[in-house]
Amino acid sequence: MRFMKFVVGALMLSVAALSSASPAAPKNDVEYKTLATPQPVDSGKKVEVIEFFDYACPHCFAFDPTLSAWVKKQGDNIVFKRMHISRSGTDLPQEKMFFTLSAMGLLNDAMNTKIFTEMHVNHNRMNRDEMAFDFAAKQGVDRQKFIETYRGLGVGGSVRRSMSMMDAYGVDSWPMIAIDGKYVTSPTMANEGSKSATTEAELHAQAVQVMDFLVAKAKAEKK
Repeated sequence: MRFMKFVVGALMLSVAALSSASPAAPKNDVEYKTLATPQPVDSGKKVEVIEFFDYACPHCFAFDPTLSAWVKKQGDNIVFKRMHISRSGTDLPQEKMFFTLSAMGLLNDAMNTKIFTEMHVNHNRMNRDEMAFDFAAKQGVDRQKFIETYRGLGVGGSVRRSMSMMDAYGVDSWPMIAIDGKYVTSPTMANEGSKSATTEAELHAQAVQVMDFLVAKAKAEKK
C-alpha cells in the first residue's frame, strides 16, 4: 500500500510540475547531448529508447513511475528497452538478476516494479547471489533454472555488453535515456538550461518534455 501511494503521488506531482518546469527549446550540450559516434539501432521506422538504470539507484526508482507512464503514452511510436548497468561489485547480483529474468522471458513491467519495491520499500538490497535466488523463488520462478541461467555464459555476456554500451553511450550517471542511438538526456540534464526545477518531480517533468522533443526529432530524421 505504501508503494502504491508513492506511485500515485509521484505521478500527480509530475503532472503538477509540468506547469512550473518547462524547458522551452531543448539545446544540444545543455538539456541533451548528441553522441559523437551514433550507435546502431534495430527499431525499424520506430524510435529506439533505452533507459540506462540500476535497481540500487534511488533516482531510478523515483523516475520509474513517470517513465513507465511516458512509455505507455508513446505506444507504437517507440521501441523501449531497459539496460541495467553498474560500476559497483555490490550491484552485480541485481544486474545478473535483471539479465537472468530477461533471458527467461520473465522480466515484464510488473516484475520490474516488484524488484524496485523489494529494494527501496522493503529494504532488501539483494547484493548477494543467494538473496537474488531467494527473491526469484518467492516470485514463483523455478529456483534451479534461475541459478543455472544466472551462472551461464549468456548472462555473463550480457553483463559485459552492458559495460560496453555504457562506455559507447557515455553513461556516467543514471537514470539516463538514449534516443535512437544518437541522443542522451536525463532528469538532471533536462534542468541544465533553466535551472528551474526545485523538486525531483519537476526534474522528471522536464525530462519527459526533452524526451518528447528528441523522439520527434529522431522520427523526423528517419524520413
